[in-house]
Amino acid sequence: MANEKKKNLTPAQQEYQTLAKGREPERPVVQNCIRAFWVGGLICFVGQGIQTFFLHFFDFNEQTAGNPTVAVLIILSILLTGFGVYDRFAQYAGAGTAVPVTGFANAMASAAIEHRTEGYVLGVGGNMFKLAGSVIVFGSVAAFFIALIRTILIQWGGL
Repeated sequence: MANEKKKNLTPAQQEYQTLAKGREPERPVVQNCIRAFWVGGLICFVGQGIQTFFLHFFDFNEQTAGNPTVAVLIILSILLTGFGVYDRFAQYAGAGTAVPVTGFANAMASAAIEHRTEGYVLGVGGNMFKLAGSVIVFGSVAAFFIALIRTILIQWGGL
């Protein structure tokens, strides 16, 4: 808790905070990192298998096989979210499922499923894109600054 907020607490609230902090279970950080690493790697392994499938059976090249691979991963993620499998998997794996494109598809699909009773436009569309908007803005801003840095390095660094 921030020091500024701590100053406004009554003695009883401070005592409760101390008691709660003492009873809070310790998080297995190393175990969580290992789970996230191997599950994220497993998702990437499945994606590589799908891409290899497109390369061998549909006569794509490496540049053109990427788009259908991502589409299949997104569809699989949405189906697993709809059946409730992806959330249990994500509970176990943590950040390993959040980083790839499947995590973004899961977040959008779960928001759509959660708000479907409010209607398709205001419920599904409105709440599904609340998350997407911030991700798209952050991705666009990050891409701009990375392109700017790359341009500066190429221009002045001779890379």
